[in-house]
Amino acid sequence: MAGKGNTGPLKDARIAVFCSGNGSNFEALVKKNRRLAFPGRIVLMVVDNPGAYAIERARRLGVPVLYVDPLAYENKQEYEKTLYKELRLWKVDLILLAGFMRILSPFFVRKYKNRILNIHPSLLPSFKGASAIRDAFEYGVKVTGVTVHIVNEGVDEGPIVLQGALKVSEDDDLMSLEAKIHRLEHRIYAEAVNLVLTRSWKIVKGRKFVLCD
Repeated sequence: MAGKGNTGPLKDARIAVFCSGNGSNFEALVKKNRRLAFPGRIVLMVVDNPGAYAIERARRLGVPVLYVDPLAYENKQEYEKTLYKELRLWKVDLILLAGFMRILSPFFVRKYKNRILNIHPSLLPSFKGASAIRDAFEYGVKVTGVTVHIVNEGVDEGPIVLQGALKVSEDDDLMSLEAKIHRLEHRIYAEAVNLVLTRSWKIVKGRKFVLCD
């Protein structure tokens, strides 16, 4: 998955999941990985927040945790250089962002070109940013959903791997909509990872994710 020409499959991938908070997507991914919903193996959780509940989930599931304190570095690039060195020690092939609230720099994204996935709780390109569920709900959309995309140097702009839609009912409040979104995330993220790891694919014109087989 070096980002040159067609990529995949990579069925023996070593996977790291990046988290900042609750970690429900992380837990769902680990359980689905162990049930063989997608190949490879989740070998590491990376966190930027020592108080993240995701750490407790990782310990309960027996997944090693790497915490690198971003405040210990003069700038983002020095922090990310340390992350990159650690990931190389772990021989990580694929990175899954799961509620990771730090924007990765072009430096880091280039090191893992086409090998970082993110899940976003809206149908991109609508409702980018950290408050996507609330923004969609307050806008009054009738349909919303989730998007799994490859991370590029923009924010919530990378090629879309997979999307899932759901209806917003008249009875939904923000809490019930969030719960529906999270259930959909837990299903669709594993499906997208499976696509990336088991199929041959390419990025066309820097924008479009296309299966080749």
